Amino acid sequence: DKRSYLYFLPLVVISCVNLWNGVALRENVLHIVLYVLSMCFVGFLEEVIFRGFLFQGMRKEHVKAAIVVSSLTFGMGHAINLLLGAPFFETMLQLVYASAIGFCYTAVFYVSGSLWPCILSHIFVNTTSIFAIETGDGMQFMVAIVQTILSVLYGLWLLKRNEDR
Repeated sequence: DKRSYLYFLPLVVISCVNLWNGVALRENVLHIVLYVLSMCFVGFLEEVIFRGFLFQGMRKEHVKAAIVVSSLTFGMGHAINLLLGAPFFETMLQLVYASAIGFCYTAVFYVSGSLWPCILSHIFVNTTSIFAIETGDGMQFMVAIVQTILSVLYGLWLLKRNEDR
């Protein structure tokens, strides 16, 4: 049934977060290609680690705890950006919305049984960040709030939908 793919629609909206404020081409082609390749690797690897290994390893004992741990550790893993010179405010926002997206991805994986929707979404989010238009702190905060709310609501909806089956 093709209608069953409609439940991935919110994932597409969340995946396009870096395009919400428009697109800018600020880098040369070689830099873009290298960035995209590295972000593909990062997105794939993070999904395998946080959903494939961590969630899968923990879910046998307690699914809800596995969902929480997978989501929060994914979010906290982005604190490394502080060591790489990222601004404090931006990184704190990233910790919040990355945890929410981690929850969303974990719910998608748990319900669908496939890492591929998470991997593809994660790669798209990562790779499009090079084209995102820089905004002020106020707009970053608003986008982070909307992204967090959408991710959490979508994850909760998927989990509830799965319970009802």
